[in-house]
Amino acid sequence: MACVGDSITFGSGVEGRESNAYPAVLQRLLGEKFEVKNFGVSGMTLLKKGDKPYWKNRTFEDATNSKPNIVVIKLGTNDSKPQNRTNITDFAADLAAMVEHFAALETKPKVFLCLPVPVYKTLSGINEESVSGEIIPAIRKVAAEKKLPIIDLHTALANQPSLFPDGVHPNAAGAKRIAETVHAAIR
Repeated sequence: MACVGDSITFGSGVEGRESNAYPAVLQRLLGEKFEVKNFGVSGMTLLKKGDKPYWKNRTFEDATNSKPNIVVIKLGTNDSKPQNRTNITDFAADLAAMVEHFAALETKPKVFLCLPVPVYKTLSGINEESVSGEIIPAIRKVAAEKKLPIIDLHTALANQPSLFPDGVHPNAAGAKRIAETVHAAIR
């Protein structure tokens, strides 16, 4: 399983990141029949014309070459930054292209799309207004068009600001909640 994402997937700010980032917790929940790999990179955008496109990072190639049977895509938070919103109309097309990229792999993985977690405090331009008003609707649109399951992390972590010390990145308890939500969707 490939967990594709940004700093939230990577586990930035999570105490004991190696064992407490959501992919590591998900591995424990799923057990040894699964191999969960963390392909999260801090600052990444889904947008090809974003300030740090996941598409141009080596980790995208690593995720592709990992031969996953399941791909969980959790990108979009950094796309809410003002410098990235200038290209926000490309978000749905770029997400559809990423889905098609992974779906075309020889392993024919099942692709899950995650709605971003809530943003409790604007940080480095990351903001809840854009996440809720632009990014989540675009993800829902692509999921409907491609008939893909959505993992609603936004609702799962709503009204829980204490799990986000800086307002954007979850702590270990927040990462555990993400893992539990992803686990429930996959099972």
